[in-house]
This record gives sequence, C-alpha cells and structure tokens, in this order.
Amino acid sequence: MKSFMKYTSQTLLSVFAVGALLATIGACSPAQAGALTDYAENKIIDCSMRAQSCGFPATWYIGLSTATCSDAGNGTEPSGGAYARVAVTSSLANWAGTQSAGSTTASSGTGGTTSNNSTITFPESTASWGTVQSVLWYDASTSGNAWVCINLSTTFNVSAAGITVRFPNGTLQFQVDN
Repeated sequence: MKSFMKYTSQTLLSVFAVGALLATIGACSPAQAGALTDYAENKIIDCSMRAQSCGFPATWYIGLSTATCSDAGNGTEPSGGAYARVAVTSSLANWAGTQSAGSTTASSGTGGTTSNNSTITFPESTASWGTVQSVLWYDASTSGNAWVCINLSTTFNVSAAGITVRFPNGTLQFQVDN
C-alpha cells in the first residue's frame, strides 16, 4: 500500500493505529500500518493539483472489516447482527488538532497527527460479526467509498451477541506523512 498516511500507536491507548480498540472482549494491540485508498489518493490529487472540487465528507463513517486492507477495496464489512458504521462529524470538536490530543482548535502542530476527541461506540452485536482485521473510514453510512484503511496488528473476533466495540478518546489516531 502507498504510505501517504502512516499510523502510529501509543501503548494500549491507540487505535487508527488501533491500540486500545476496546470491546467487551477486551483490548487489542496497535495496528501496523495503513494508507489512503486509491479513491482518496485520486480525490486529493485532483483537488490539490488539478483544481477539482475536494468533496471531503462532512461526516466520516467508521467501519470494521473482516478482511485486510487494500488500496483498491472497500473492505468486507460484517453483515447483520446489528452491525452499522458509526458516524463522526468532521469538526474541531470531534478530531484533535495536530498540536495535542484532545485539542479543539485549528491544527498548528508539527507532527501531522490527529485522534478522536470522544469515544466512538459501535452498536452492541446481536450475532457474530466474524474476525475483525481492519478499520476503515467511509464517506457514506452504507455503500459509498472507503478513504482510509488500516490493518489491526491483532485481530479480534466478535463471536456472539452482546459485544460492544469501542474506540475511547484519543485512540483512533492517524498521522499524515510529513
């Protein structure tokens, strides 16, 4: 995968690099690496170099996949069992500025890293979702296009009803290569 974006982890409290993807089943290890999908790379090139409309989503839909990441693919999301992507509005309040985790002002840092400012919680499973291997950001609540995908360094199995997957504050984290 191309490495326009790379993901970092911070002990057990990092996700996207997913360091503390907390579910009722426990904590998972940090993600290894990720990338923008071909779709996102094309949008950024057209926007920044070719004077085309950027069309960045006003809301990101965080999804899980039972397959590993691919530049070309949209992942293989769980089906049924109350699985649904989680909507997170693009805003200063929801995503930290690059200067520090939890910040709510425009980015002014030098590390190019942001993270979620509030817990992202998936619906409680009502049946098995399978073994989750990656996390993706989509531009729609269903279908749509995946923009970012990262593989988990440790997969986890949502094997039955009653499991809630959570990304606590500051754990869904990514860094733009700089």
